[in-house]
Amino acid sequence: MNTATQVNGTGADGPDRRADIEAIEQVVAAVEHAQRNELPDAFVSLFREDAIWTTGHGRRLVGRDEISEFTHRVLPGAMRDMTATYEVVHVLFVRPDVAAVKVRQRYATLDGRPVEGGREGSPLYVMAREDGRWLLTACQNTEVTEE
Repeated sequence: MNTATQVNGTGADGPDRRADIEAIEQVVAAVEHAQRNELPDAFVSLFREDAIWTTGHGRRLVGRDEISEFTHRVLPGAMRDMTATYEVVHVLFVRPDVAAVKVRQRYATLDGRPVEGGREGSPLYVMAREDGRWLLTACQNTEVTEE
């Protein structure tokens, strides 16, 4: 488990929480890998069939088919100038099989240097465990701006 990850929710310190958090962190790592390597099918496979995804620019996508169409259109070529890292920073277990996962998304150049201006994203992933697998269910990708 990432030592910086905060955990809240009923049963958060139960015997199965560590395995759940590790599985959730693996899904977030798979999001990073799929986006970094521009793998739209791998990205889409992380979602429930009826998932909701709101992009960083506010576009609402409903269902895996719509998420797939959008991802196949925008992901190829999206990482030619920069990449991003994803870090799970907070997990709230709403129920044992539903978690709200706060992620810190940092943009970097292809050689790993932070992007000028310190651009970050602050995604929220609501995830559900189905048949032993954590899936993205309702997600909001938000860009952090200075006010």
